[in-house]
Amino acid sequence: MALPDSVTTCLSQPVHYVICKLGFEKKDTYDINNILSGNGEVCWQAVTEHVYYLESDQRVDYIKSIRSLGPVCESVNLYFKSLTKEQFVIQYASWFHWTNCTEVFLEVFDVLQHVQATEVALGLMKLTSCLERALGDVYLLKDNDCPFLLRDLLASEQLAGVFGQSVMNVLRVFIGSPHGLNLRNVLWHGFTSPQEIPAKYCAMLLLLTAGLGQLLQTYLLQSKGVLVHRPYVIFISLEELDAFPLNNEILSIAEELVKVSRFVLKTMLPFWISALTAFKESRYADSVILLLPQLELGLRLLFTTTNKCPNRLLTAESSALYTTFDEMLAKHLDNEEVNQLPIVLEEPAMASDFLWDFLNHQEGPRIRDRLSHGEINLETFPREVANQIIGFAITILCRFLDEDMYSFKEHMVIKPLMNCASCYQSRFHPISRLKKQVLKCMRSIHSWPELPTVPEEEVQKVKGLEGNDEANTLILMISEIIFQLQHHMPQICCSSDDPVNSVLTERLLVELCDTRICTLYSPRPVLEVVVVLRRIGAQCHQVSQQVIAGAGLRYAQWVSKALSSRQRHNYRRMLNSIKFLSPVLQLILLLVTLELVSVHWVCKKNPFDYQQYLKFLKSILQYTENLVKYTSSEKNKWDETIELTKKTLIKIRKISDRKLMLIHLAA
Repeated sequence: MALPDSVTTCLSQPVHYVICKLGFEKKDTYDINNILSGNGEVCWQAVTEHVYYLESDQRVDYIKSIRSLGPVCESVNLYFKSLTKEQFVIQYASWFHWTNCTEVFLEVFDVLQHVQATEVALGLMKLTSCLERALGDVYLLKDNDCPFLLRDLLASEQLAGVFGQSVMNVLRVFIGSPHGLNLRNVLWHGFTSPQEIPAKYCAMLLLLTAGLGQLLQTYLLQSKGVLVHRPYVIFISLEELDAFPLNNEILSIAEELVKVSRFVLKTMLPFWISALTAFKESRYADSVILLLPQLELGLRLLFTTTNKCPNRLLTAESSALYTTFDEMLAKHLDNEEVNQLPIVLEEPAMASDFLWDFLNHQEGPRIRDRLSHGEINLETFPREVANQIIGFAITILCRFLDEDMYSFKEHMVIKPLMNCASCYQSRFHPISRLKKQVLKCMRSIHSWPELPTVPEEEVQKVKGLEGNDEANTLILMISEIIFQLQHHMPQICCSSDDPVNSVLTERLLVELCDTRICTLYSPRPVLEVVVVLRRIGAQCHQVSQQVIAGAGLRYAQWVSKALSSRQRHNYRRMLNSIKFLSPVLQLILLLVTLELVSVHWVCKKNPFDYQQYLKFLKSILQYTENLVKYTSSEKNKWDETIELTKKTLIKIRKISDRKLMLIHLAA
């Protein structure tokens, strides 16, 4: 589709004026000695007197304040340029320790010495995220629940109580208020080109951060408090993020792609080039920080074009919302019309699923949120995450090439990347997490036969115990239910003599879990069902873990003759129960998976049938929760599991007979 190529700025006229012109209107030369003492400490009173207030309600007058602070910022910028790195470190490094990111602030000083536009923007984005995180740590000195949004954090009574309200108002002129410069938001959401961010504002925020460190030191000495830094988020299971292959040859082609793809605004090209350079230099956090706002901007360009609202490409005024990832990924617009963005993307599910995975899903990495709010250690940011963001970006660049550039898409190096994109399935949607959970639990249960057990003849010597009649009865009931369910399963080899062992296999569940299930824009009933199914799966896994731990412990105690007579009887009951608990848990996992594959059919149920169906699922959940309780080392109530299991199997068979499950609707 045709995208506008004449955009020269993404800042609306009022916002462009505030950021690029307002702070330059006063030509006064400001004496740096007015706001700095001899040892470099910030004289806050001299700074706060440049903040003006409206006569009507004493709110900050941001226009007058920015105009007045302009010369001060210029003076600070020139002052920092006059210092050597050694002088700056000696005088200021200790004042940044409170942020837990001293190195980031020292890097920002380096940026100011050799002003390169993209580096100033990058420095500001890193500075604001680290500052926000540190201010949150300070907030927790006073309260237990830190606000998520920077504007709420800066407006809080808690921070005003530590630093003073007038100091917080100075900060709000620069960040956190849509009425002020709002530097953090316009940068992180991709609205500003490299040339539109004055370096002097970066210098001023650097000095203000040091000044906050000075104030905090005084506060902590007076209050005898200790500032505790929250731990960083650590990415685990990085192999789950591996979707796109990337190598130096692909990166070289990407450098050419950014110059010709219509997805890239020409004014933003330096950001793309800097992002690719940072990746090649192993500065993975820098690469992603530079790239995420550009992905958001490119998608906003598509969003506003396809939905015919070009005015929303620009920054919104303070009275409105920005058009951000959240809205662009939504199914409907504010006016309830269908969002056209996913439709115009060549692989709509792929692009949206990937973005939801990496940005939005609660169990995903939530890269943008965590980077922009300072929750990630920038020095140890994993290559694996950056690799996927870069790979995804390249596939998007390829989708918006002019016809004479299509050869890029067919390039032998790029084609595997495009193939991976077209095959991408969500990894962090609740449906995807349930699939993974089911397979993990099945593998756990399949390890039971390998558990060390006492030879049967030795166990039989324990007197006063009944045989395996109950277990055999339950296994027979399980076999009957399997026969009922069989025609809802893929074609597999099944022995009529032993349906339990021939059907309840990991291979079957893997095949079922390979079924592609739509995860984009899942309706509420689907998500509600998945929540219950996940809780059932979690309880099954807990039972399996308890059985494994209990069996191992009891065997060791048996061998060492450390079991009392009562404990030997209980161990015998455990071994009997394991014989039917294994197939019953596997049956439940099979039911969970079959229902998951048909989960979208729940929307076909009327409200009454839907509630009845949920009631059935919750009864299965209750059964698994009771199993967790009875099989725990504290309870060890193995006999009770028999009657409990019998009642549940009768209920499952009854529901299956009445064809009330989702698999029956889908048949």
